[in-house]
Amino acid sequence: MPRSTNNPATRARRKKVLTRAKGFRQSRSKVYQFAKEFSEKALDYSWRDRRQRKRSMRSRWIIRVNIAARQAGLTYRELINGLKKAQVELNRKMLAELALKEPDAFRKLAELAKQNLS
Repeated sequence: MPRSTNNPATRARRKKVLTRAKGFRQSRSKVYQFAKEFSEKALDYSWRDRRQRKRSMRSRWIIRVNIAARQAGLTYRELINGLKKAQVELNRKMLAELALKEPDAFRKLAELAKQNLS
């Protein structure tokens, strides 16, 4: 009895890998063995960088809030501490948005934080 293969499934699997490797340079996008290796590496990088993006966005928000707080006469630490004492529950993302798009509202929050520090 001849050996049976599942050619359609094999072809589909290889096609999926080669499609995922489109845009890679030279044989990394043409040769199945290399395409498989480097597309798996690309998936690893994308998994890692989805987490790193969250970290870098939070640090950007903190930098923006710090700049706006210093313009209002406070440090970042004092601003956050004062807002916590005033029981204002705004996250860093919203504070950064306020600092960028609504500077008057941010100044009012900074004044509130100053009042609650002393």
